Amino acid sequence: MTSVTEHDIQLLRDALGPLRDREQIAERLLEASAKHSFDPDKELDWDAAAEDGKWFWPPELISLYDTPMWRRMSQEQRQDLARHEAASLASLGIWFEIILMQLLVRHIYDKPVTSNHVRYALTEIADECRHSMMFGRMITWGGAPCYPVPQRYHNLARVLKTVSTTPGSFAATLLGEEILDWMQRLTFPDERVQTLVRGVTRIHVVEEARHVRYAREELRRQMVTAPRWERELTRVSCGQAARVFSVCFVNPQVYANVGLNPQEAVAQVRASGHRAEVMQSGAKRLTDFFDDIGVLNGVGRRLWKSSGLLA
Repeated sequence: MTSVTEHDIQLLRDALGPLRDREQIAERLLEASAKHSFDPDKELDWDAAAEDGKWFWPPELISLYDTPMWRRMSQEQRQDLARHEAASLASLGIWFEIILMQLLVRHIYDKPVTSNHVRYALTEIADECRHSMMFGRMITWGGAPCYPVPQRYHNLARVLKTVSTTPGSFAATLLGEEILDWMQRLTFPDERVQTLVRGVTRIHVVEEARHVRYAREELRRQMVTAPRWERELTRVSCGQAARVFSVCFVNPQVYANVGLNPQEAVAQVRASGHRAEVMQSGAKRLTDFFDDIGVLNGVGRRLWKSSGLLA
């Protein structure tokens, strides 16, 4: 196959228009990083006590919200569930970010090390290191346990990231970033939520906006220039990743830890129209983008539908 030069890429288009120059995008992102990056250890007051009566996560975003079980729970139990679900989401976020860092390192392994594109990837890896430490510190601060994903999905992720194509890596990156980002954009301005949790989500939203831009632009380029087999594998692997993500979003152990029956709770979450709407709303900006650039074609679309993230 003839290699595609940067000049050739500038002449290519997808459903969203002309592809942008990779180096120019990275340069702008580097400028934004220099102006708007944070050190969570210094920015946030980790010595502050939790505030009485405040939530660790907006109630409308809690998995059991508006279910029969939720209506039977006391306010104290609901807020305790929010504390544990926040820890579960932070644990999931760390897992995804560790995978993302591995995929980014692999992506730049054979790229020119002095390019803006590689320099920004390294900047993003540094961001993700801080985010993972920040999430871990938030879990400890809230007093809930860490909630690792079930071992079978932890091991399945080893396979997915090993066989992942370059476009598949960036599609998985967006899957891990955009749904949580949507929830965090609702969280950081919400005065019902703990001040420290709002601070964590604000930092993450600001810095993840750059990561999303980088991944979207690179995925667009890859879906135009990659060989057909690679695009097809990307659709399947991304759809399977969506299925894993939807299952792992909240660890069922959180229900047991607040005195609920995990099997009954999981069944009510699966039957909840409100929860389905929340998850599909959180994924909509992403699924619309994937649809535009051809990631949701064929088997990929069926897998996304079965994940519950696509209506």
